[in-house]
Amino acid sequence: MSEASISTGIAQRYATAVFELAREDKKLAAVEKDLDALDAAIAESPDLAAMIASPVYSRGDQAKAVTALAAKMGLSAMIAGALGVMAEKRRLFILPQFISSLRAAIAEDKGEVTAEVTAAKAMTKAQQDKLAKALKASVGKDVKIKLAVDESLIGGLVVKVGSKMIDSSIRSRLNALQNSMKEVG
Repeated sequence: MSEASISTGIAQRYATAVFELAREDKKLAAVEKDLDALDAAIAESPDLAAMIASPVYSRGDQAKAVTALAAKMGLSAMIAGALGVMAEKRRLFILPQFISSLRAAIAEDKGEVTAEVTAAKAMTKAQQDKLAKALKASVGKDVKIKLAVDESLIGGLVVKVGSKMIDSSIRSRLNALQNSMKEVG
């Protein structure tokens, strides 16, 4: 079994436990807000990302750090408790997978699906709304857009919804044209 699948399995168990508790207590919205804040904190702080991934820090140091972080960020008791347990069990390295697993469970509960959209340039809110509406018509569920920008696409979009991917980027079209020209010559 690969290390990634073990991490994902552990993260899934934590996410399921927190999801069940949050749903029971009707606190899914607060948990979702906490996940957004945590995700942003990990993305913006190389120190935090290093601390959760590094085996150098002791359980106690990690527990103190996440307890202080949770208090400073105003995270719910449920998420703060989950972070504390992860730190005590030396499982903070699964935090990114935990966040995505818990988000997926909440989205499924709400009848939502997340579309990972990569665009050549930033999309306006109106463009994202139009795309979400078009995707909703296709998949039959509310669609939440997670946008990334990759200028190497030149133009167009790459959209992933679940296991389906639609690549309408100019880069992929140029690659296809190049491959078809190789076959002819």
